[in-house]
Amino acid sequence: MTAADRSAGQCVLMLSCPDTPGIVYAVAGFLFDRQCTIVQSRQFHDPDSHTFFMRVQFAHAGGLALPVPDLRRDFADVASRFGMTWRLGDADEKQRVLIMVSKFGHCLNDLLYRDSVGELNLDVAAVVSNHPDLAPLADNYGVPFRHIPVTPGTKPEAEVRLLEIVQNERIDLVVLARYMQILSPELCKHLEGRAINIHHSMLPSFKGARPYQQAYERGVKLVGATAHYVTADLDEGPIIDQQITRVDHSLSADEFVALGREVECRALARAVRWHTENRVALNGHKTVVLHLSLIHT
Repeated sequence: MTAADRSAGQCVLMLSCPDTPGIVYAVAGFLFDRQCTIVQSRQFHDPDSHTFFMRVQFAHAGGLALPVPDLRRDFADVASRFGMTWRLGDADEKQRVLIMVSKFGHCLNDLLYRDSVGELNLDVAAVVSNHPDLAPLADNYGVPFRHIPVTPGTKPEAEVRLLEIVQNERIDLVVLARYMQILSPELCKHLEGRAINIHHSMLPSFKGARPYQQAYERGVKLVGATAHYVTADLDEGPIIDQQITRVDHSLSADEFVALGREVECRALARAVRWHTENRVALNGHKTVVLHLSLIHT
């Protein structure tokens, strides 16, 4: 059975469309006609773009399994009527994830640990790195590790190998967990909307090597991190989440760096969670994140 053929205990419908009267009524009526009850619902109207966003999680009122393919087929008529961009799927279905990393392992370790204890609902197909250093960490979680060296002369070939893994492993999401290589515009386009990156908040003030040390030496008072979708514009993609923490003169350089890594982990984990739970919609150059107000990661 493929993912498209499966039944589900609960489903998620995520949609966006031009804001016109009757959208909520149509969605609610569609679910009512199929004896479904709404478990969660979030919606947002953007007055600037006049776009309506909605996420609905629902189940069968009688506890029966939901036929996902039938629901998709039937909802297509509603979607066409309102010009919707939409997706509907099993709320518990795990997305196939590829994590990319270089030598810093804190974000990789955090994601793999959270997944191992059930905080994230991922199917981590592989870890890809341009260095071999973190192979033992991936092995500790039972995740295949692929070493793809990258030099200026071999970068095109390395990206071809990466795309082969994405295609062969049926990857839904690529996570750059401190992968210290710039992706080509062509690769960014290929992964548009399904690749997430993390970077510290001190750009453009402190670039290059050891940015946290530079910030420490300048007496920075706030340290933060930004998780965003990957685009050809380096570190300027649509933002999914940002985290900050306050620092002061009493911290050592090592403590300063540790806090920076902590906020990187937190921001990236939230972004991955919200993306894989179908809570994120693109809205031009920014995102709408229909998360629950009580979610804390």
